Amino acid sequence: MLEVHHLAVCYRNNWAVRDLSFCLHPGQLTCLLGPNGAGKSTVVKAILGLIPKVQGKVLWNERPLKSQLHRIAYVPQRVQIDWDYPVTVQNVVMMGRTRSTGWFRTPSRYSLELAKNALERVEMLQYAKRPIGELSGGQQQRVFLARALAQEADLFFFDEPFVGIDKKTEDIIFDVFAELKQSNKTLLVISHDLSETLSHYDRFLLLNQSLIAMGRDREVLTPANLQQAYGKKLNLLVA
Repeated sequence: MLEVHHLAVCYRNNWAVRDLSFCLHPGQLTCLLGPNGAGKSTVVKAILGLIPKVQGKVLWNERPLKSQLHRIAYVPQRVQIDWDYPVTVQNVVMMGRTRSTGWFRTPSRYSLELAKNALERVEMLQYAKRPIGELSGGQQQRVFLARALAQEADLFFFDEPFVGIDKKTEDIIFDVFAELKQSNKTLLVISHDLSETLSHYDRFLLLNQSLIAMGRDREVLTPANLQQAYGKKLNLLVA
């Protein structure tokens, strides 16, 4: 289980995240939901130690997460990636094996097979030799999903994975999420989307700098909570 206790992040005397506490459980797909500027990406980056936090601790199975980063797969927003960098699809996926293989060492047959299987799972094996920058947005997202799968991680973070992709890619991503859940992996997906895709998630964390609500859809996606988060009245059809 991932435990986040009293997490806070401050930029130039402005609070980005205040006193945030929550838990993520294995075998569940959790959506970190909120409007643009709510601090969603900041939360994940602070959890991973990519940016400093003012306070808080993060534990994975009752031990500091920073000592277990090899168990994490993180897929950032596509806008944060340099798509002009001259690298092939296969090499992007093999980056997920760097920690296991080591820098400047030849990948093992096992790592090569993992990368191949991951590309096959997201239906991108035929593009293995293609430069990543030549692919569509949806194809690029699938390649980075394959890289995450190749890591053999236990804890997965995805930052806005459904932005700018096609319906086929969306279906593939949710299918892979379902398989990871069946394997008892822990998944957190950042989103600001209030569409019908919300039905795929088991739990929600509704955020706007501080935590507004967490739990199942009926507990979190209420008109009052959504108005507090988004600053306007919203009504969602919750099954």
